[in-house]
Amino acid sequence: QVQLVESGGGLVQAGGSLRLSCAASGRIFSINAMGWYRQAPGKQRELVATITSGGPTKYVDSVKGRFTISRDNAKNTVSLQMNSLKPEDTAVYYCNAKLLTTAPLRLADYWGQGTQVTVSS
Repeated sequence: QVQLVESGGGLVQAGGSLRLSCAASGRIFSINAMGWYRQAPGKQRELVATITSGGPTKYVDSVKGRFTISRDNAKNTVSLQMNSLKPEDTAVYYCNAKLLTTAPLRLADYWGQGTQVTVSS
């Protein structure tokens, strides 16, 4: 069994900053990629940022230059530093990990429970 636990959401004014963190634990053999997705009311879940074990990152165009994803492979954690937040960034943010579990060894997607980010104008 694998758990992803998120922290760091909240309410912030436009132009402010928040930092999200996610820690993965359990029967983990290795983690290929970790990332953050978000879902706003009435919209589909979208990719925000991902980072592989080797370090390459990917961002949705709307957050480039404002958000930074980072990862600690030794601790199985991923963070998302969000600066210059805008009201349109308001959503539930979900941590995702694509990883190999132990016993049995299999590749699977895991999700956190979600954390609310609200940006007021």
